[in-house]
Amino acid sequence: MDQGYTAPCPLHKSCGGCQLQHLPYPEQLRRKMAREIALLGRFGHVEPILGMADPTHYRNKVCAAFGLDGKRRIVSGIYQPGSHRIVPVDTCLIEDEIADRIIVDIRHMLRDFKIQVFDERSGRGFLRHVLVRRGFQSGEVMVVLVAASPVFPTQKPFVKKLLEKHPEITTVVLNINDRFTPVVLGEREKLLHGPGTIEDTLCAHRFRISPRSFYQVNPVQTEVLYGTAVSFAALTGAETVLDAYCGIGTIGITASGGAKQVIGVELNRAAVKDAIANAKLNGLKNCWFTAGDAGEYMLGCAREGIRPDVVFLDPPRAGSSEAFLRALLKSAPARAVYVSCDPGTLARDLDVLTAGGYQVRKIQPVDMFPFTEHVETVVLLTRPC
Repeated sequence: MDQGYTAPCPLHKSCGGCQLQHLPYPEQLRRKMAREIALLGRFGHVEPILGMADPTHYRNKVCAAFGLDGKRRIVSGIYQPGSHRIVPVDTCLIEDEIADRIIVDIRHMLRDFKIQVFDERSGRGFLRHVLVRRGFQSGEVMVVLVAASPVFPTQKPFVKKLLEKHPEITTVVLNINDRFTPVVLGEREKLLHGPGTIEDTLCAHRFRISPRSFYQVNPVQTEVLYGTAVSFAALTGAETVLDAYCGIGTIGITASGGAKQVIGVELNRAAVKDAIANAKLNGLKNCWFTAGDAGEYMLGCAREGIRPDVVFLDPPRAGSSEAFLRALLKSAPARAVYVSCDPGTLARDLDVLTAGGYQVRKIQPVDMFPFTEHVETVVLLTRPC
């Protein structure tokens, strides 16, 4: 650690969200780069990590837990790692500043409207979490009130007051989560104001974002990440592209301008619904999205003698399943572009793919989450002709 450096946030030790805040940003990048080389260097040259000019306040999605402290005062913030103790947070170095202000104002409004926060020990109370999403380009703001019950007696005056304080809010949703679970959002929703979604622009395309949509939280670096992935694919306009783990279609839609057709496959049906809407929103005629297992879809194509020319895969932190990797090897697209959020599981999956005949051509780390240990990586794999 730089002896002359002081971590800019006084909560970084108790919060646990920013594991690298004790390091100056250039040193954070060096540390992440060293890990990338240690895990992936055996596959080829690792390009210098792409960092941010301004690594602060980049998170356009903020989720705060609500509860009571030891003196029965309402607090909001982040769960301390490995516990259910809420570390009170009013402002955060990496969170959107407007979102933080909205959450603080909601906390102050609760007593005026006699709204109780949920108590995990007794199972009583109403408000559990508040989730705020803000469109980086559009400025549209979604507020999701996560409650233990759909009964909200002061709903209308509360929402009216919130909109008076924050006219930038474009939609408010009540999400009902009555289960004892670490998962924040429940399955039921009630619209309180606006359309229930927000829109944003990413890589020159518009995207509709719903409360449960997966949408990258750092829009500045997402453009870098997806731009890198699409450039690695070297599309000519003649390719059939498969976007595996497609979510709401962000990568596939970004790549659509250079492809003959894009097929997106995703298990989450709600995400597929958003992807279809996003293709329509952008007037795209060459994108098609379906709900299902991407590996099974590729195996079905292989049985029919059909194979995609390029596959984008952006799996969760656990990496790709063994079944998906086997399907990829059987389908044998000419190029695969792997977007990973964990270099450890990426290295494991690259072992399988290179043993199956693929060669790693390019490795590009991208710092999507400054001040944390996490790093994204884009890898290009090709099959010898």
